Parts: sequence; C-alpha cells; structure tokens
Amino acid sequence: MYDKKEWGIQSLIRSVSPESWIRWKEDGSTEKVDVTAIKSLENNVVTIAFIEKDGNVSDLYVNPSRPLPVPKLPQQEYGKIFETGKMTDGYKIIRDEKSNVQMVIYQLVGLADGEQGIVQTSVDLTETLALQKNLLTIYVIGSLIALIVGMLIFRPVLKRTMVPLSRMVNTVERIHSENLSERLPNKQGSAEIDRLAVAFNGMLKRIETSFALEKEIQEQMRRFIADASHELRTPLTAIHGFLEVLLEGGAGKPDQLKKALNSMYSESERLNKLVGDLLAMMRMERSPEIRMTSGNLGELICQMEPQLRMIAGARRIWFDLSDDPVIAFDPDKMKQVILNLFQNAVQYTDPSKGDIRIGLEKRAGEIRLSVQDNGTGIKEIHVPHIFERFYRGEPSRARKYGGAGLGLAITKSIMELHGGRIEVESREGKGSLFRVCLPVS
Repeated sequence: MYDKKEWGIQSLIRSVSPESWIRWKEDGSTEKVDVTAIKSLENNVVTIAFIEKDGNVSDLYVNPSRPLPVPKLPQQEYGKIFETGKMTDGYKIIRDEKSNVQMVIYQLVGLADGEQGIVQTSVDLTETLALQKNLLTIYVIGSLIALIVGMLIFRPVLKRTMVPLSRMVNTVERIHSENLSERLPNKQGSAEIDRLAVAFNGMLKRIETSFALEKEIQEQMRRFIADASHELRTPLTAIHGFLEVLLEGGAGKPDQLKKALNSMYSESERLNKLVGDLLAMMRMERSPEIRMTSGNLGELICQMEPQLRMIAGARRIWFDLSDDPVIAFDPDKMKQVILNLFQNAVQYTDPSKGDIRIGLEKRAGEIRLSVQDNGTGIKEIHVPHIFERFYRGEPSRARKYGGAGLGLAITKSIMELHGGRIEVESREGKGSLFRVCLPVS
C-alpha cells in the first residue's frame, strides 16, 4: 500500500513543470500553468513544501479540511537527498508534534536555472492505519473461524482414520511368536486402511507359516538325531557286548569265538551301511549332484539282472520291459533306486515262494517303473509314513535284515531330483507295488 501510494504521488510531482514550482514558491500562484496536475496532487496529500539547497523550507500547501503541521526533518537528511537524489525508501513514516502519523514522500526536482530542490509531500495515515487495524481484526477472526470450522469438519474424518489405525496398532502389539493366529479386521471403513489390514494379514499368515515350518524342521531334526543315535548305538552296543564276552574268556572257545566274530561282522556291515546311507542322504540335501544322460531304463535293468537274481536267491523274478522309450536319467542313482526297491521286495517275500515282478510302462507322458511282490504287504496305517526317515512299520523285522528306514527316503529324494515321483500300493498279506514315474521329455 505504501509503495503504491509513494509511486503515485511521485508521478504527480514529476508531472508539474519546474516553472510552476518556482512561481508557486515565490508568489504562491498556481493558476496559470499545470493547474490539473497541481489540483490532483493537492487532492492526494495534506501538505506540500519546497526545500531549497540552503535549507530554506517553503510551505506551499496545507489541506484546509485536515490542517496538519508540515513535517520538518533535520538538515543533514535533506543534505543526503540532495547528494544521492533520493531517500533509501523514497518515503518516511513520522509522528508530528500533534502525534499525527504522516507518510512523508520526497522527490528531487530540477529548476530552470540549473538549481535543484526537494518537493516534500505528506499523507495522513489515520484512515490507512484504521484500515490496517480492521483488516488485521478481520484476518484474525476469520482465521479462528476457519480453524474452528475446519476442526468440526475434519474431526469425524480424523476419527474415522485414526481410530482404526489405533486398533491396528493395539492388535499388532499383541502379536508375538506364540500368538501368530490373530488377524486384523478386513473391513475398517476406509479403502486405504482396509488394504493395509489385508496386507498385514497376508504378512502375518506368511510369518505364521514360516514359524510352523521352522518348528516342523526342528522337530524333524530332533527326531532324525534321536533315531540316528539309536540306530548307531544298537550295532555298537552289540559289538561291545561280544567283545566283553571274548575278553572274559570266550576267545578260548572256538564256537563262541566264531559266533561272536560273525555277529560283529554282521553288525559292522549294518553299521557301515547305515553310515553310508546317512552320508548319501546329507549329500543329496546339501549339494545334490545329478548327471543326466539319455538312455533306456530297460537296458539298465537288463545289465543289473545277474545282480538282482543273486540277491533274490530262490525267489522268482519276472521282467516286462517291452515298453522302453529313451528318457533322461542318472544311471548310478537309478541303479540305487532299483536296488533299494528290489531289496525291499526281497526282504518281505518268502525265500522260496516269493514272486517279484519288474515292469516298464509308458503312460501320460511319463515312464513308470514298477516293482511288485507277493510278500506280507504293509499295514494301512504305515503306508503314509514309509518314505519318512528311520520309519519302520515292523522295527524288529527291519532290524533283522539290517534296515534302518533310510532306503525309501533316499529313493524318494532321488526321484525328486529327477523331477519324478514315487507311489506305493499295498494290502496286508497280499504284497506291495512300488511305482516310480519319470517324465519322458
């Protein structure tokens, strides 16, 4: 406001000619020249004065409707205006001897004789200050009203947003490792908060699944260590017992010595096989290596036929290998699978009346290798668990044949490495059928 008022009055001062200022200063006449400009200037100010370079001040005009004293500044301030050509701000706010607040505006003008003078005008700021005060009052009241109205309008929105968030925070604080089943409500009344709740619930579900999996792995490891320790302790205990017998005098008795040595040899073989199976299982879990080559399973089984017949003894073996497409497999690991399944069939069939059938069948884009026997079969309650480590449906019989419950677990791991699977069908007293399926492509 002050800058615009200063610019307007200085423009009016510049519109008056130097001759008019000289005549006005000398005889007070303003009727012959620049009448319009001078009248406009008089209508916008309350006082007009002319300051000469020697410090002489001439009062040219005082508004009759608002007679205020002409402001007077120290001589050194007028001297600065003559030196610089203007004031720093172009105007000055002062309070005169009657306590009226005036805005004093200065303009340096050139006269006809080459001299310079300062035209000083003043504007009464009483109305301007009152306007400023009113505006400030309006702004303060308006701001308070806006804040109150804003709070009244925003409070329901804030409550609608913050209350669900507070409930979510309280729920999350109650969740810990032993309480992962708690969930946040999916409907909170806000689309963004509902999405956040759904995301939190998904994260909690994944964490709960991870914790459950970790507990299951820990439990499996605990069972594995306990079972492995038990299986290793059994042959070691037997060997230790036979050694005690020999040390107590049994070494001098040929019959006892031979019996003890044969038993220790059998237990050491069992111990060696158990350690080998454990190492094979750990190698497949840590760094599984598989060397795939193209070939025929039928040819591999034919190469193993002499070994299989020797293991079978007097048992009859039937082969059906007519359906034998070329597939990709690891020959060494597939030999281990066939031997594991065949030895399992031999263990549970009668030595003289046992029948074992080995067949190949191509169906649904895969080759199916089946090993079927007419042995004792597997009880229904044991079927879901036979591929677990150290699981034995009949522990005493398995221990009789040196089994530790790792053969089928290793077989399953090998099939998974090949991208295949293993299945079992069994009826107690009727025999068992183990089927491994490999993709043809």
